[in-house]
Amino acid sequence: MPSAVKTQPRRKVEDGENRALARVLVEREMLTLQQAKTLLSRTGGDVSGRSFEEILLEEKIVSEEQILETKASIWHVPYIDLKNYEIDPEVIELVPGKIARHYQFFPLFRIDGTLLVAMTDPKDVKAIDKVTQLTQLEISPALSSSEALNFAIEKYYGKEEEEPVAEDAPLKVSNEELQDILEVIESEDDQQDVEHSTADLERLAEEAPVVKMANMILTKGIIEDASDIHINPEEKMVRVRFRVDGVLRDALNLPKNLQEALVSRIKILSNMDIAENRIPQDGQLRLKIKSKVIEIRVSTLPSAYGENVVMRILDKNAALLKLNNLGFEEDVLATLRKILGSAYGILLVTGPTGSGKTTTLYAALNELNTVEKNIITLEDPIEFRLPLIRQSQVNHKAGMTFAKGLRSILRQDPDIVMVGEIRDSETGNIAIQAALTGHLVLSTLHTNDAAGAVTRLNEMGIEPFLISTAVLGVQAQRLVRRICPDCKEELEQRYDIPEPVLRVFGMTKDDAHDLKFYHGRGCSKCQGKGYKGRASILEVLPMTETIRELVIKGGSTDDIRNAATREGMRTMVTDGWIKIFKGVTTLEEVMRVTNVN
Repeated sequence: MPSAVKTQPRRKVEDGENRALARVLVEREMLTLQQAKTLLSRTGGDVSGRSFEEILLEEKIVSEEQILETKASIWHVPYIDLKNYEIDPEVIELVPGKIARHYQFFPLFRIDGTLLVAMTDPKDVKAIDKVTQLTQLEISPALSSSEALNFAIEKYYGKEEEEPVAEDAPLKVSNEELQDILEVIESEDDQQDVEHSTADLERLAEEAPVVKMANMILTKGIIEDASDIHINPEEKMVRVRFRVDGVLRDALNLPKNLQEALVSRIKILSNMDIAENRIPQDGQLRLKIKSKVIEIRVSTLPSAYGENVVMRILDKNAALLKLNNLGFEEDVLATLRKILGSAYGILLVTGPTGSGKTTTLYAALNELNTVEKNIITLEDPIEFRLPLIRQSQVNHKAGMTFAKGLRSILRQDPDIVMVGEIRDSETGNIAIQAALTGHLVLSTLHTNDAAGAVTRLNEMGIEPFLISTAVLGVQAQRLVRRICPDCKEELEQRYDIPEPVLRVFGMTKDDAHDLKFYHGRGCSKCQGKGYKGRASILEVLPMTETIRELVIKGGSTDDIRNAATREGMRTMVTDGWIKIFKGVTTLEEVMRVTNVN
């Protein structure tokens, strides 16, 4: 009886940890709510004595790495795969091998007075106290798998010695006393607010551990196909997130004391001023991984807890794409090519940031690019270098705005002009005038749909008769996540297809009943998300006679959209349904990017 009472608090702790893990796995869409409830119920009465994590692994629902990354995010510590590290011998010498083996920790790297230590249990106060005693350093724990940790111990310390390690006396500090100590340390850290000199920052940024950490973050982001890497400072840690297939997800949680050195390292690589942290900065860096050159655009922004860093990984393959490689439907592609075949006029590509507008414009330029044509672009910034094409970059500090740059471009005898974005009435009017005087102009606007582009130009003060004459057509687009091919499976449920969509495809409710729909179950290849890669959904609105008349009469966005659909324009939502029918994406994805419920 006493033993049952004694283990009850431990059982409560385990139950609490299991529920927390299950909740975050559900939030990250690695488990369904029903799966979580079923598996949690089995941990209490499972005759085999298996833990919640063991059940998850044996059922092959999530991988060990996904469990560890999730636990690390719950505990606000970094998750580190020790197999990817080369350790400095001086750091190894800080801790004897038999102690590391006994307490299951492994020293990773040292920065000033802090030692980052990989552990199988970062909450093990006794182990942390022991390594603190040995090294006289502040310890910052990280989570690692038991297998990887033992692999590193054997690699750097050799095989286990026969001599057993004596058990140390328990730490004689009550929970209340320990909590008081922790609070004092935290409050002292908060008050320190140390300001480093430029020389200090340069020294910290060039230290081997910081260089390795920065390289690891960049490499991990590239390997995981991230489009952006976010380094977000928070009050007591630094959160690293990757945007993969348009959605942000946690990658690492780093100790707060790495922040200045890590940010300084990235700023040095990007040719920024490391001494300036009060204003935003922009920079660029180039990496080479296995003979592949990768360009990264870097932006910093001062925030409440330090400088926020976002790194955009530029996909050089986008500069080589052709329109027929973008996954457009054949009829839409034919309409778009007909517009691009015009000698003069303007084509507008619309959509929010990250909807693939730039990729579409580059693909269009690739198709139009010949020796006989003089193509000039004005971009902010230039993302890729294209052969034969003269590319100019906006420079606001030097007074090179879109409007001024466009005026100068028109004196360079261009056949085709690409303007990165029409942001104001001055740029809009010059672009329209260029289109009316014998130039083919390609540009972008930020609007929700194709019909909204006309309203947006009106709001800029451009006359309706100029819009109706100059604009050849408008393309609006979004990017949806593709179903992961490695875990794609048929859905048991059937979607309720709206009547307008059925009419477009000439289907009845009975026809729709026979359609098959798919989703991604979630696997290691897609990090448990069920999606991998992206596809375009779009609508192309050509400027027909009917639409021109509506524009001149001042028709609303709804009037223009309805008229275009009557004339055969397929909306983005309907184009999304095609991708659903083909098993490319899911209804949830189409609803997410088009804001349709």
